[in-house]
Amino acid sequence: QVQLVESGGGSVQAGGSLTLSCAASGYTNGSYCMGWFRQAPGKEREGVAAIDSEGRATYADSVKGRFTISQDSARNTLSLQMNSLQPDDSAMYYCAADSRSELLHFVGILRGVGYRYWGQGTQVTVSS
Repeated sequence: QVQLVESGGGSVQAGGSLTLSCAASGYTNGSYCMGWFRQAPGKEREGVAAIDSEGRATYADSVKGRFTISQDSARNTLSLQMNSLQPDDSAMYYCAADSRSELLHFVGILRGVGYRYWGQGTQVTVSS
């Protein structure tokens, strides 16, 4: 069974940086797409960034140029480097994964509906 564990959240001031990590285990044969999502209180879940089975990255417009998604060579650890953080970036950040690459691309790789596996989340708080 696939398990995802996020880490690296915390509190920073506006303009600061954080790096989130997601450790994946239980992968079976096949390549997995992985993504970062966030949800703030009272708001809908939002796709932040994702990387597909070919290693191609996709970003939400709100984070382009500030956030960078990456994976280690074994594709077991997903990272999100977040720079120039703003209060609007405050949210619970979740890691997600799924092997159904064609489905994810069909529904939208930044739409959480396509992902079967989710972590518990890590909180990011940005103060002004």
